[in-house]
Amino acid sequence: MSSVTERFDLSGKTAVITGASAGLGITFAEALAASGANVVLAARRVEKLQEVAETITAAGGTAMVQPCDVTDEAQVHALVAAAVERFGRLDVMVANAGLVPEAAAVPEKIPGDLFRQSVEINLTGTFLTVQAAAQHMLAAGGGSIIMMASVGGAGGHFNIPVAYATSKAATIHLAKYLALQWADRGVRVNAIGPGWFPSEMTNQVLAIPPFRQRIEDQTALRRLGDPEELVGALLLLASDAGSYITGQTIMVDGGMSASIGAHPYPPELYAMAEQFMPHGIGDRIMPQP
Repeated sequence: MSSVTERFDLSGKTAVITGASAGLGITFAEALAASGANVVLAARRVEKLQEVAETITAAGGTAMVQPCDVTDEAQVHALVAAAVERFGRLDVMVANAGLVPEAAAVPEKIPGDLFRQSVEINLTGTFLTVQAAAQHMLAAGGGSIIMMASVGGAGGHFNIPVAYATSKAATIHLAKYLALQWADRGVRVNAIGPGWFPSEMTNQVLAIPPFRQRIEDQTALRRLGDPEELVGALLLLASDAGSYITGQTIMVDGGMSASIGAHPYPPELYAMAEQFMPHGIGDRIMPQP
């Protein structure tokens, strides 16, 4: 029987991380490299990727950079091909790339192109990424796919970006469906559902004191998460330690999704959204006297 340490060891394996140029993607890449994996860093901002690769290499890890826009199917396939060409295998795909293009726009005013953009990046881009990885993994006889869901996709929330939340809810179901399709050929598919963590995507809104207080009040642990607190779930799903886990979404949210109620949105936060969003798309449509 292997030791606990051996079960989590990723030495000799290859992991691809999309959205690796910032935020949680950097945390994931560094953690996988520290666990022994060769990591392939993918995103659109190559200069940022180079900085991450240099940090990993300086710490004794192995990293390569591959530019990739996950909404471009050809670039996604090129990413997988580059990883396999360099390291000879692909064992872990972390589909982390995502954005919130609709930001604080209210649902009744979200332009169709922003809704489509959110779904295209967060859902279609995720599917294209894991599909490309699976085509190699299925032929090779195994692998682990990890998608990024969100506490926003676990249930209804007041004034969480609706296109983003919808795409993350779909990701939770996508993990279930793909797990069923690919389990017979050794490919596991799971998702991680973060709560609120400081990142490039969230820092601006978390800098608003009433908004941050609201998030902390809705979280059982009464605080934001530390990105390092996602590493346990990541390594569990990526390694042999999680070999009997598939079709699941692990919520790492400080207990937020355990709540059965959502706090109403206070007037001052509605006012901030109105000021923040251009062209009046953050202003709610109210009944007229």
